[in-house]
Amino acid sequence: MTDATPAAAAPQPAAPLTPAEDKQWASFAHLGGILWILPSLIIFLVFKDRGTLTKQEAKEALNWQITFIIGYIILQILVAIITGIAVAAAIASGSYYAGGITGLLWLIPGALWVLNVIFSILGFVKVNGGGSYRYPFALRIIK
Repeated sequence: MTDATPAAAAPQPAAPLTPAEDKQWASFAHLGGILWILPSLIIFLVFKDRGTLTKQEAKEALNWQITFIIGYIILQILVAIITGIAVAAAIASGSYYAGGITGLLWLIPGALWVLNVIFSILGFVKVNGGGSYRYPFALRIIK
């Protein structure tokens, strides 16, 4: 018995991005950092082979988001440890007040998130204006 269904054609590669689309997706890769790593990762995976500017800027945004998440997690752990030590010391001394410093420590991860938003917006504005943006400090994990 013969198979009547035709052989499936190989998928065609996606069309390259126009210069306007390339700039648009490259700038969105930075702006997506406001929502953490997922938008930058999706843009990098979907459009990296379709536009050179998008590949470059999405990779930069993705490297920054990885750096940011690592720093954020480390800060959260350190703040939790310091708070636990302060509370244990306060209880051991017979006091139930761990000090205002422990409350202020919890603002540090929030400040890091604000820094992420600022850098993401700066990257968006710079790339949308026709330039290129490099974060002041980021681990270059994605090459």
